[in-house]
Amino acid sequence: MNIIFTVGIFISLFQFVLLLNKKSKSLPDKILAVWMLVVGIHLTSYYLSLSGYWVKYPHLIGITAPFPLLYGPLLYLYTLYSLKNKKHLQKKDYLHFIPVIISYLYLFKFFFFYTIEQKRLVDSGEIEDFKIFSIVVVVALMISGISYSFISFNLIKKHKNLLNNNFSYTENINLNWLKYCIWGTGLIFLTVMVIVIPRDFFGIQYSFNADLIFYAMFVIAILALGYFGIRHQNLFIDNVIVEKEIPAKGEYQKSGLKVDDAITKHKALLKLMKDEKPYLKPKLTLYGLADLLDITPNHLSQIINQFENQNFNDFVNKYRIREFIERASSNNQYSLLAHAFDSGFNSKSTFNSVFKKQKGCTPSQFIAKLKK
Repeated sequence: MNIIFTVGIFISLFQFVLLLNKKSKSLPDKILAVWMLVVGIHLTSYYLSLSGYWVKYPHLIGITAPFPLLYGPLLYLYTLYSLKNKKHLQKKDYLHFIPVIISYLYLFKFFFFYTIEQKRLVDSGEIEDFKIFSIVVVVALMISGISYSFISFNLIKKHKNLLNNNFSYTENINLNWLKYCIWGTGLIFLTVMVIVIPRDFFGIQYSFNADLIFYAMFVIAILALGYFGIRHQNLFIDNVIVEKEIPAKGEYQKSGLKVDDAITKHKALLKLMKDEKPYLKPKLTLYGLADLLDITPNHLSQIINQFENQNFNDFVNKYRIREFIERASSNNQYSLLAHAFDSGFNSKSTFNSVFKKQKGCTPSQFIAKLKK
């Protein structure tokens, strides 16, 4: 099993170095680099314990005991700032690390006032001074890990709606990889719960080292998270995102856009879409379309939501589908995919999924029905 820890330690520290040397590092890159360093130190510490080094060097005992409490907050902050255009952490973000700070303060006496022999006895369980503390840390770890995974997943869900209200394309801004990493992290914490509760609270003994199960899962998760995290490009480099939420339908009067102005701008929007066909631009954004209408992006979002009952992505792709049907039904010289690209789509998979969502069948099936 040494190979698990060797690989995990090497991967985490190697990815830490890669992230440090990454050009134009974003805040998520820095958070991920810290996370990889924490993981590398934690795995090294557990490996030394497993190899018997804590017996030889008792001063190493407990040094990384609170480290698992860092994983939930780091997951949350990495997710949060992968979705926000910020360069620095906010002061309130540091509050997430209070449990770790409290844990180290509680262990201060152990680190600096216990003798070598007392530390050995604590580690072997013959002195129970920190038994309650260990239970509290384990419970806090499970609550923290699962809670932060759930909160991080909700951030992804909310951000998906934000993307649909800002972009007419999602090929290069897909964050499914981050969603899968969050699921994986949550699964690891669930596994910890399933293994640790029977063992530590009900005295059930396993015939194997159960810790190796979730450490092995952890190494796999580190590999995936580091790989995708290093490849991840900052979403905000080339895009202006309107992060303000669209008002609820009953709150439009509070948005600052008068009803008459909204009606006028809606008519102008429909005329623009019909006459100038801005949807033919594959990377049309809410900001770009609002600029053509001489209106704020927030007001344009409101108009589309209020009068069309759609988000920006669905609204634009509705016109692209109409354009495709018109082109494909009247011109057989080009393939369906060529017509799709000419209609504003820049991905076959996106075109097919959008078409099926709007028409309930594949493009080829729909065109075949038209020609019968």
